[in-house]
Amino acid sequence: MTNTQGRTRFLARALPIAGGALALGMLMTVPSSATAPQAAGTPLPGYWEYTTSALGIRDTETKCVRPSEITRFFSGLSTRRWSCTYPVREVGNGQARFEGICRDHKDRTVRVRLNGPYAPESFRFNGGAQLARGTPYIPASITARRISATCPAGAEYF
Repeated sequence: MTNTQGRTRFLARALPIAGGALALGMLMTVPSSATAPQAAGTPLPGYWEYTTSALGIRDTETKCVRPSEITRFFSGLSTRRWSCTYPVREVGNGQARFEGICRDHKDRTVRVRLNGPYAPESFRFNGGAQLARGTPYIPASITARRISATCPAGAEYF
C-alpha cells in the first residue's frame, strides 16, 4: 500500500467522524468547574448563535438557552449525537480551557481540546479534535454570540 493510499483510507474512515467533530460545536461551550455561573462575566441566557468550523467545513445553529439551563450550558454539554465528559475545566478571568472526550451512539470517540476568551454575550474557542489516538489534532473552532436576551417564537430550545 502506498502512502497516498494509506492517507486516502484514513480520510475515508475519518471524514464521517470529522463530521461528528462539527457536532462538537454544541459541545464546545464553556465548561466550568463552578457549580453555577454566578461569577461576573459568565454567559447569559437568551438566544445564541454558534458557528463551528473543522476541516474547512462551517456550520451555524441557533438555540434558546433558558435561565434554568445556563448552568448546563456553561458547564459543557452533550447533544443528541455526542455524550461528553470534560476532566479538564479551567474557567476564570474571561478565559476558558478544557479537554475532554466525546462518544457517539456507535461508541466512536473524539478527544477535544479548546481554549479562548468568553464574555456574557460571546465566546471564541480555538483548538482541535483528535479522531484517533496518536493522530494529530484537526484544527477546530467555535464562535458563539448571544443574539438577543429573548427568544423568537418557534426557537429551538437548548
